[in-house]
Amino acid sequence: MLLSSTPADLAPWRSTLDSFAAAAGDVPALLALSVEAGRTWPRPGEGRTAVLWELLASVAAADVAAARVLEPHLDAVAILTQARQAFPAVQPAPDGAADAAWGVFAAEAPHARLEAGSTAGGTTLSGTKPWCSLAGSLDAAVITAHTDDGGRAAFAVSLRHPGVACEEPAWIARGLREIPSGSVTFDQVPATPVGGTGWYHSRPGFAWGGIGVAACWLGGAVGVARDYRDGLLAAADNGREPDQLALAALGEADRTVAAALQYLARTAARIDDGTLGSDGNQSTWSEAQRVRGTVAAAVERVLCLVGSNRGPGPLAFDEPYAKRMADLALYVRQHHGARDDAQLGRLALKGDCPW
Repeated sequence: MLLSSTPADLAPWRSTLDSFAAAAGDVPALLALSVEAGRTWPRPGEGRTAVLWELLASVAAADVAAARVLEPHLDAVAILTQARQAFPAVQPAPDGAADAAWGVFAAEAPHARLEAGSTAGGTTLSGTKPWCSLAGSLDAAVITAHTDDGGRAAFAVSLRHPGVACEEPAWIARGLREIPSGSVTFDQVPATPVGGTGWYHSRPGFAWGGIGVAACWLGGAVGVARDYRDGLLAAADNGREPDQLALAALGEADRTVAAALQYLARTAARIDDGTLGSDGNQSTWSEAQRVRGTVAAAVERVLCLVGSNRGPGPLAFDEPYAKRMADLALYVRQHHGARDDAQLGRLALKGDCPW
C-alpha cells in the first residue's frame, strides 16, 4: 500500500493475502483463513500495529467483504489477549478458542436488549442482540450485555449452545451480500466474563479496534482507486487518452488516499511507542474518532470521484467493481458521520484535542 511497512515486512503473509483474494465470496473458506490469521498475524499495540493494519487494508483492497469477515475475528482474538493480560488470574475464553471462528457483537438497538445474569453455575445471557454478522456461521463471539449493576460488560459465549437462536435476516442490501447481519436471541446461555463492567469500552484496545475497521475502509478505497486507474490505462491502450478532468480525479484520489494512509501510519507508530494518549491533552478515543472520521471522509470522496468519473457502465457490467463499490458504501456506514463528529466536538470542547 504501504502504510509504513516494507514489502519484506509483509513477505511472511503474502501467500495468505493471496489466499484471501482467491477465497472471495466463499465464507467458510474466509473463516478458516481468518482462524489461521488469528494465530500468526500481529495484534494491535504489540509493536507491529502498522503491519496489522496494512494486512487488513490489503485484504480489503482485494475484496471488501473478505476483510469484513476477517476483521472481527482478529478483533476478538485481540480482546481476549488483552483480557488475559489485564486479568491474568481469569481465563476469559472457553476451551478450543484458538480453533474457533469468532465474532464481536457490541451493537445496541432500542428494540433489543441482552442481559447478563448471575446464577449458581456462573453467568448466563438472555435477551436479544442486534447486528450480529455471520452469527449462524461462527463458533463463538465476544458480546456485550447489560449487567446487574447498571453497566455493560463483555462476555465470551459459544454460538453453538442450544439456547442460541440466530435470525435469518431479510438482507436486501446489494452490498456485503455474503455477510448478512441479523439479531440473535439468547436463552440462559452460559457465558464467561471478559473483564469487568466498563472494561470493554474503557480499554485502549477499544479505540485500536475501531481504527482497524477504518484500515479496512481505506483498503477498500484503495481497491476502488486502482479500478479507476486500471480503467484509464485500459482506455489509453485502446486509443482514448484520459482528459484533464479524468486525470484531476485520479490525482485527487491519489492525494486523498495518501494522506489517510500517512495518518494511519502515524497513529500506529504512536500506539506502539506508547505516546498516543500519554500527553494528557488528547485521549486514545478522541484520536480514534479523528482517524475514523478522516478515513471515512476519504472513502466517501474516493467513491464519489470514481463513481462520477467512471459513469454507469462499469457499475452495470463490471461485477468486481460494482461489488466493491456496493460493499464499501455499506461498510463505511459503520461510521456515524455527523453524530461521531458531534462526539468528537464535545471532547474538543473539553480540551481533548491536539490544538
